[in-house]
Parts: sequence; C-alpha cells; structure tokens
Amino acid sequence: MDYNNDFKYDLQWGKKGENVVAEIVEGDKTEVKSERDGWNRTGNHFVEFASRGKASGIATTHAKWWTVNFFLHDEFKFNVTVPSARLRSMCKNNGYRIVQGGDSNTSKGFLVPVKDLVSTS
Repeated sequence: MDYNNDFKYDLQWGKKGENVVAEIVEGDKTEVKSERDGWNRTGNHFVEFASRGKASGIATTHAKWWTVNFFLHDEFKFNVTVPSARLRSMCKNNGYRIVQGGDSNTSKGFLVPVKDLVSTS
C-alpha cells in the first residue's frame, strides 16, 4: 500500500480496520483459545482437531475467526486472530506435528508455530 497523508483516505482505511475488529469481537463468530506459558518455550500453538475420539476444535468450528490469547505467568502478553478457514488450510497443508494434549491428554492437535499464525504467506 502506498503512503497517503489525505485524512479522508486514512479515515476510510481506519474504518475498514474498525469493521474487522467489530466483527471479531461480536463473539459468536470467533473461537477463542488461550495458551499458557508453554508457547513461550516451544513457540507453538496447540490446535485441537479431535477429543475423546470425536472431531472437535478446528475440525468442527463454525466460527469465522480463530483468536489465541497468549499468557506468560498468568499475565496476558498478546493475541493473534486469523480466519478459521486459513488456519484449517494451514493445518491440512503444512505437515505440522500431531500430538496428544488438552485435559488429561484426551485430545489430538497440530503444533502450529506461532510465527506461522502471523506469516503473510
């Protein structure tokens, strides 16, 4: 995008960003997950796709957005929001490692590098 110091242009662009955030925070269209501590050591986000033998998480969500809150020592650090369809495609096409996790290790999920969540490709 080229730089433009025209206030009308900047206002239009700002409104577009505000509309995206408004859509994300509506709630029923956003799947919200929270990662505690481990992500800082491993650099990964656990993306569940099955639990107790049934499809779950990214495999079943109808949410348009997937938001992950990252905490370290119970302190919020940042969050990342991506379209659920993009994350689903990433999990399907990138050969991410599948591991057990979740409550009592009853779930299966992909280990998605946090850096991939913010990648432009």
